[in-house]
Amino acid sequence: MGSLATADGPLPPLKYPQARRDEDIVDDYHGVLVPDPYRWMEQVDSKEVKEFVDAQAAVTSAVLSSCDHRGRLRGQLTALFDHPRFRAPFKRRGSYFYFHNPGLRPHSALYVQHGLGGEPDVLLDPSTFSEDGTVSLGVVGVSDDGEHLAYGTSGSGSDWVTIRVMRVRDKEHLPDTLSWVKFSRIAWTRDGQGFFYSRFPAPRDALDSGMKTGVNLNHEVYYHFLGTEQSQDVLCWRDPDHPKYIYIPQVTEDGKYVILSVSETSEPVNKLYYCDLSALAHGLGGVKSAHGNGMLPFVKLVDRFEAYYGLIANDGTQFTFLTNKDAPRYKLARVDVDDDEPGSPWWTDVVPEDEDGKAVLESACAVHGHKLLVSYLSDVRCVLQMRSLVTGELLHDIPVDIGTVSGISGRRCDAEVFVEFASFLTPGIIYRCDVGSAVPEMDVYREISVPGFDRNEFEAKQVFYPSKDGTKIPMFIVSKKEISLDGSHPALLFGYGGFGVSVTPQFSVARVVLMRNLGFVACVANLRGGGEYGEGWHRAGSLANKQNCFDDFVAAGEFLVSAGYTSPARLCVEGGSNGGLLVAACVNQRPDLFGCALAHVGVMDMLRFHKFTIGRAWTCDFGCSENEEEFQWLIKYSPLHNVRRPWENKRAAAAANGDASCRGLGGQYPATMLLTADHDDRVVPSHTLKFLATMQHVLRPGADGSPQTNPVVARIERKSGHCCGRSTQKIIDEAADRYAFAAKMMGVSWMD
Repeated sequence: MGSLATADGPLPPLKYPQARRDEDIVDDYHGVLVPDPYRWMEQVDSKEVKEFVDAQAAVTSAVLSSCDHRGRLRGQLTALFDHPRFRAPFKRRGSYFYFHNPGLRPHSALYVQHGLGGEPDVLLDPSTFSEDGTVSLGVVGVSDDGEHLAYGTSGSGSDWVTIRVMRVRDKEHLPDTLSWVKFSRIAWTRDGQGFFYSRFPAPRDALDSGMKTGVNLNHEVYYHFLGTEQSQDVLCWRDPDHPKYIYIPQVTEDGKYVILSVSETSEPVNKLYYCDLSALAHGLGGVKSAHGNGMLPFVKLVDRFEAYYGLIANDGTQFTFLTNKDAPRYKLARVDVDDDEPGSPWWTDVVPEDEDGKAVLESACAVHGHKLLVSYLSDVRCVLQMRSLVTGELLHDIPVDIGTVSGISGRRCDAEVFVEFASFLTPGIIYRCDVGSAVPEMDVYREISVPGFDRNEFEAKQVFYPSKDGTKIPMFIVSKKEISLDGSHPALLFGYGGFGVSVTPQFSVARVVLMRNLGFVACVANLRGGGEYGEGWHRAGSLANKQNCFDDFVAAGEFLVSAGYTSPARLCVEGGSNGGLLVAACVNQRPDLFGCALAHVGVMDMLRFHKFTIGRAWTCDFGCSENEEEFQWLIKYSPLHNVRRPWENKRAAAAANGDASCRGLGGQYPATMLLTADHDDRVVPSHTLKFLATMQHVLRPGADGSPQTNPVVARIERKSGHCCGRSTQKIIDEAADRYAFAAKMMGVSWMD
């Protein structure tokens, strides 16, 4: 390791843009006056905002141009990314469909092969959608007969999708084009005549080419017949009385029912409606004339937001669901919708909640008639089992290494199942399992190999450290083998901690480069707010308990320092979206603990997030400033509203102790890079822009009298969105930039 002087050249003098402050913008939140001087930055397509973005980009470019490791990082990342990558196949009528990238193609292509021994053929290559790779492939759906593919494309990483249709046998496109699709599934009917999908009404500014930041309301479900105009689509469901509802349609494997999952927020609860398609006298084409308003006669099976229900299988009128109803660690339950008992239909447990109170039932896939392949998460480690769909009894344990089962592909009509697996040190294995055999065995179908990566150079382990309140928090630590715990290593600490999302072991090319070439220790903390231990763990880090998430992350950093893995000057924290909020809040609360911070597409304005696109759906985890009690939670940690000058606190403490010095890392914020994208229509870029302007105004880096010498910059990706659909080159370039920045700021030398 080297000092900053030997690791890199000096940072050039930086001149930060002076953003206009409108001091007249002050909001009254339940009697508390809160200024919002950068409200104008919410008009992301305005000339003034674009000029601000250009000026900030120039500052960031100056910083990055001084980072000597940047080119070497890009070279190493490119070399390691240049390896074949596969996803598990899914089967339709003897044809296998799968995604594959031979190495450095901008996007993975969809392949088809007829039989496992057939010759693979490119069916659809998103790399041809645009010259610059900014149009990507989103949702896909292949008809049951394997004859047609419906697919959605997204421009510049937007959540808005346009659906098109092609014939599989000759790759000919049909004229079908469906617009204003968002948060949708493509759900084909068994006859292959068309599919269900979800969309919003066209925005009022539909012809405006700018980014749409308005709140998304009035989701609707339609059925599209192949070969027809979108204007002729059958309206299947809308509910004007509940404009915030989101609808996801799903057709049962037997083709008899369409199930509608209804949600309002990101909370793991939903309503559940169903419609018997076989009972429609004139089919879907006769819906308008039969029902007047054109909507399907859905039956409301669950009409309260009390729990989550995810369809697993049905046998006639008996439906099996994955649910957290009275089971925070999830279970499988069954209901007969033709139950003649008075009152609500009777539910029975098929696979009860784990009785040991530790394992979370993450997923279940019905395969080969009446079998279930179920995946549990126990202490953030995957456990795979074969069970009976009829009784729920355990049939076989299926051994897997410590890692993540990221996908199971199989159907009840087949005995063939594909399982995707990865870990910190396993780039990826696709197993093929014959579940029709007496004892199912996992045979390696494809194994992903990364040239130049030797897993024997590294080790991954799990530790449990105490948080502020004594709660034990799991964390994975990945590093070169047998490192000395002398505090000298740079460390990268990643966290998320929200929305019940479990952060499990995954392979990362970037982590390998950092560990091998810069000596990093890579750490992933499983904070409260996530789903690693079920709903109880989630709720312990949300709403009024959100501070637990930040305390857990800070405690992870303190553990890494106290255990000798790193020092505050060499500890870099990173997170995206809710994790970007996490990083920003923790930097505000403990600037002395970190040497660098990388906050991606973070939710930074906790008082106004619900006013843009789908932000209203996050109030289940955060609360809403329009409620007085919840405002009091939010104002305490909102990154935008809690930027402070740490040296002032340090001076006050020093003065109290008779010491006039304010030197040291604790006297300023760590070097900070905020990352966003100009087309992010999920967490709109104004979050990052307002936070950036606030940090630069309050900390006055580079100004006379301010000890803030660590840079505060933003990397603003163009023609890109919320980390979705980015080309391989954009992924490589961004990783090289942010980690070159971190290495320079923490004085890390290249290790040949």
